[in-house]
Amino acid sequence: MIPDVKQDFLQKLIDTAKKNYPEMKIRSTQIGIARTTYHQAQISWFDMITPSYIYNPQNTVNVVNPNIFFGFSLAVTVNIGQLLAKPYQIKNARQAVDVAYYQQQEYILTLTTNVKRLYYNYVEALAELRVRVRAEQDAGTNVKQMKTKFEKAEASLKDYNDALVIMYTQTSYKIQGERSVLTAKVDLEEFIGKKLEDIN
Repeated sequence: MIPDVKQDFLQKLIDTAKKNYPEMKIRSTQIGIARTTYHQAQISWFDMITPSYIYNPQNTVNVVNPNIFFGFSLAVTVNIGQLLAKPYQIKNARQAVDVAYYQQQEYILTLTTNVKRLYYNYVEALAELRVRVRAEQDAGTNVKQMKTKFEKAEASLKDYNDALVIMYTQTSYKIQGERSVLTAKVDLEEFIGKKLEDIN
């Protein structure tokens, strides 16, 4: 089985899985969202500042409520709580970017391991199928020889029946091997997002 493992093809499968598997796209999108949140936190320093204006149309001084300015006046208020919390919010947003990146790196390792495992299962199923096909062919050859011997009265009916039972058993094993190959292929194609035949 080991000579059947092709490292170049396996690397192509891993690269294709990284491009096509939806979870990889989700992880990349999460990094983008975290970066956007970080940039928003960086420029949100102005959120704590509230500008406003005051209009005083009086031209005379009011003794009860004296105003120095007449007409339009600009007022600015600063939220001290937000001013003190802003550096921590920015730090948290930066750490969220790091966490999203680390989660993506972790998933790449998991995806790579899964693709390798599924590829090895596929190669194993192919190797096992080759053995089962040869066993079925040998059993078929044995049945033909036994049939000839039986017709010439050189073998008993029991020997001929035993050869038939072995051939049917080997055919059943071959069918199970074909199913194993198809199942392993489908499992691998699920992760790479393409048919194996489409990978060059």
